[in-house]
Amino acid sequence: MQTSKSFRVDDFIAGWIAGASSVVVGHPLDTVKTRLQAGNGYKNTLHCILTIYRKETVTGFFKGMSFPLASITVYNSAVFGFFSNTQRLISNYRYGDGQHPCSMLDLTMASMLTGLMSVSLGAPVDLVKIRLQMQTQMVLAENLHLAGNMSNGTNIRLRSVSILSQQQLYRGPIHCISSILQTEGLQGLYRGAGAMILRDVPGYTLYFIPYAIFCDLLRPDNTSSPHPCSIWLAGGLAGSISWVTATPTDVVKSRMQADAQLQRKYKGVLHCIIHSYKTEGVQVFFRGASVNAIRGFPMSSTMFLTYELSLRFFRGL
Repeated sequence: MQTSKSFRVDDFIAGWIAGASSVVVGHPLDTVKTRLQAGNGYKNTLHCILTIYRKETVTGFFKGMSFPLASITVYNSAVFGFFSNTQRLISNYRYGDGQHPCSMLDLTMASMLTGLMSVSLGAPVDLVKIRLQMQTQMVLAENLHLAGNMSNGTNIRLRSVSILSQQQLYRGPIHCISSILQTEGLQGLYRGAGAMILRDVPGYTLYFIPYAIFCDLLRPDNTSSPHPCSIWLAGGLAGSISWVTATPTDVVKSRMQADAQLQRKYKGVLHCIIHSYKTEGVQVFFRGASVNAIRGFPMSSTMFLTYELSLRFFRGL
């Protein structure tokens, strides 16, 4: 599992396992969060949940999960592997020992670099996931727009196209990627990447640092490893803090990534922020914050606990 004093492969494997567990736990609420942030017609979180259940049954909450399950495992593997190995590289460079405890500055640098790296993998994953989660609503919006704006000036009655509201733009993740590449090119897969950088660089800093702080506070002494319950609690609290503080930029990212159909609304990140503020007020940037707080706890607690226990297993072999 170990190739050198500074680089370890088991961090990547443990991250892969942790990613799979977190997707299964968090995807239903992730669907609700995406609908609230990028969709229309939902009064609040409970109304969104009930609407999805009534119109799409339980399966609606797991729409688009196959792609995250396959891809976020790789993404999480890269995030945790990169973060842990970057910590060791920094310690090795600054103190001459890869096992030397990191200072708060070291943790901040490793977290920010991890956030920057994560966008290269995470932007396409998030975009495809959001398109699959939003596709029913997007088809309806496009059909209604086309219905009222025929090239010959004829206005088609809206009820004549209402049957199309259950169409799906994409047959699955592969078809979604193929369609995006054909219609928008490679850059289409990275739509919203700028907003994602604004979210993930500070977001991962407010993810890994609170986790380290809470683990230290909950540890009985400096020589022992944190108890699994402490890891679970520290991971959950860190996840809630990170996701709540990242909600404004997450709203912008979700809107940018969902907005890529026949009638594109946003020209860029700044235009999306200004347009959203002017049309819906400052409260729009906190849409889905409660879902993020609730969803962030079980997802992150599961992720960190699985990661740490996997590492203990591999290093105890």
